[in-house]
Amino acid sequence: MQVDDGWSTSGLPADYVDSVPEFPAEFSSEFPSEFPADTPSRERVIPILPDSRVAPAAPKTTVTAEEARKMLSRNDSPDIPFDVAVNPYRGCEHGCVYCYARPTHSYLGLSPGLDFETRLVAKANAVQALRAELSRPGYKPSPINIGSATDAYQPIERDWRLTRGMLELMLETRHPVTIVTKNALVARDVDLLAALAEQKLVVVYMSITTLDAGMARTLEPRAAAPWRRLETVRTLTEAGVPVGVLVAPVIPFINDDSMEHILQESKAAGAHYASYTVLRLPWEVKTLFEDWLNAHFPDRALRVLHRIEDLRNGRRNDPNFGSRMRGTGIWADLLRQRFAVATRKLGLNRHRLALDCERFQPPLASNATPSLFAAAEAGASVASSSAASSSAASSSDFLSPVGAQASSGVPFSDGLPAVSGAVGRGARQLRAMAAGQLSLFD
Repeated sequence: MQVDDGWSTSGLPADYVDSVPEFPAEFSSEFPSEFPADTPSRERVIPILPDSRVAPAAPKTTVTAEEARKMLSRNDSPDIPFDVAVNPYRGCEHGCVYCYARPTHSYLGLSPGLDFETRLVAKANAVQALRAELSRPGYKPSPINIGSATDAYQPIERDWRLTRGMLELMLETRHPVTIVTKNALVARDVDLLAALAEQKLVVVYMSITTLDAGMARTLEPRAAAPWRRLETVRTLTEAGVPVGVLVAPVIPFINDDSMEHILQESKAAGAHYASYTVLRLPWEVKTLFEDWLNAHFPDRALRVLHRIEDLRNGRRNDPNFGSRMRGTGIWADLLRQRFAVATRKLGLNRHRLALDCERFQPPLASNATPSLFAAAEAGASVASSSAASSSAASSSDFLSPVGAQASSGVPFSDGLPAVSGAVGRGARQLRAMAAGQLSLFD
């Protein structure tokens, strides 16, 4: 399934978003072609720093399948708001230059640079492995974060659908889950997310780094356009899914001046929560970011790096808990105060959503048949949420140019396998791997 990422197929420019209600009347005179005199204010759109750059051709992506021994990864970091995470993919096609997960590709003998963006690994048995872990005796549920390292809704999810399979499992077991993404593809699963939201089992955070489409093309070249992410926030909110926004990462003299604007537009789109982090430059990310900075902003490169050092106790990176996410010193305090003032004025973070861990039911074995009553109850939940969010879902049609091809290298020329469900997909992909169509060492 192809998904409109907002760069070329929506019918709107990539730098336009819906306006905030009560839009100033005098502004329309500056853009008479976009705003006819009789256009209601709620239908107007406002430009967000137009993008006049020509996007380079996306590099070819290849996907290798692997069989994961386990999916749950645990952490005890005091500055991370979750202690359990799953990541169905290694590497990320979005190509964000600042991604702190890039060094993990070195463990595979691949480069944290272009290989991280183009030589991806899909954990083909992700759903089955997660099911096995949730079935273990004595398992105690805690909200599972999807997308803590690499984006679970990156473009290859269109074909592999591993994230959707895990959400199906979360709904089956009534397990709480949190999602962090910067891709509009998350709205594809609005039916599952709405059903989970009805039971207080999910919250989605959309990462928005900038509203400048030109900057986004260079900073996050294959993530969804900024306006598309805001549209996704609106779609999920209208379906009853609690949504937050992450202004992350904040980069001095690059996007730090956009913080209030991002929060304002996110609130207008329906977001209830917000957070932010400051740029982190661990290991090879430091060199990659410096190269990007010198290529795209040579006039301010040294200024940016010196301010990063001011935030990091004189270093380019600070790995210490408590300070690595927000920085230290006077500039970190200024960011903290700006964020606090903006969220208070906009009414963000007024209450904290507590996900329900008491509803959990251990999953059935992959070859078991659910009881008639359990199946009926689960079906009723999905049906009711789908009916409640039908208008939101219908307004979120994912259109693509005629003849467009997915950028992934999944070797199914005729689309997804005929066998339905995540189990069937995973089994088919593993068989393809055994037959040599997919190689663990490609």
